[in-house]
Amino acid sequence: MTLTLRVLAPDRSVFDGDADEVILPSTTGQVGILTGHVSLLTALDSGVLRVREGNSWQSIALMGGFAEVQANEVTVLVNAAELGSSIDAAAAEKDFEAAQQSINGFEGQAASTEKVKAQQAFSRARARLAAARGS
Repeated sequence: MTLTLRVLAPDRSVFDGDADEVILPSTTGQVGILTGHVSLLTALDSGVLRVREGNSWQSIALMGGFAEVQANEVTVLVNAAELGSSIDAAAAEKDFEAAQQSINGFEGQAASTEKVKAQQAFSRARARLAAARGS
């Protein structure tokens, strides 16, 4: 028995297929989903969703959203997502370094709109880089 996984962004379906295991980046930590999992609704952070099919793992960069698990079906609704295999790792690393420098510029400063945007850009860049690397 397998799970049915659907990852849906506003503009497209990112993944629609079977999986043996799914690891979600919830806002409270990683959540592993196997067949027979209890019904669940959870908020997702920017991070990497990992999908196991047989012995192979696939990574998907997620940019926040929600996941619902019910009757061996996992539905993930996100603001944006990219398959790790479609991300240029070198470009993702450059974006990550730029985002890291940007957020370091706000160190010690009070919260501001610019600081929050820099933190969000850093989280997105970190998720894309991790998915590109398959971790």
